Amino acid sequence: MTVAERLVIMHVSAGNPFRRWPVPAFAAVAAGLVTREPACRILITCGPSEGDAAARVIAAARADLLETERARILSCGEFSLRELRALVERAALFIGGDSGPMHIASTSRVPIVSLYGPTLPARSAPWRAPVWPAKAVEIDGLPCRPCEQRVCVPGDFRCLTWIGPEQVLAAAEQALCPASR
Repeated sequence: MTVAERLVIMHVSAGNPFRRWPVPAFAAVAAGLVTREPACRILITCGPSEGDAAARVIAAARADLLETERARILSCGEFSLRELRALVERAALFIGGDSGPMHIASTSRVPIVSLYGPTLPARSAPWRAPVWPAKAVEIDGLPCRPCEQRVCVPGDFRCLTWIGPEQVLAAAEQALCPASR
């Protein structure tokens, strides 16, 4: 990458299935960032059991892009937590659900965009100094939130599926362009 290019890490998995945002939504955000932010390179990461989900995000995002843009969606395989932390230090932005990797990213100065489904940012968001941007994306007003994450009472995981890619793109763009905060 050149000095002008910016790395966005998008972590597409979570150990708890109740905290996994849908693959098509992650793909839409990855493709949207590539289209809207020409300097961005998107690195898709995942946990050990989610390699298939990462591959599907990459394939779907690339399918929505021009041939010349597809190479900006990157796959580098799995990282240990230590490697992920080192990688985050070099990134312009981290996007991911309420998961261990998001909390690891929060220990760096990189801006983070966190997706909260069954958990509430008021309880689960990591503490960060105000100068380190952190955007929480969630659906407010659901009577089933927070939940025990054992059974989705409505049955449709609306706490996550109702979070739209446009909401995450807006938060990401705001985090990438601090002047617009």
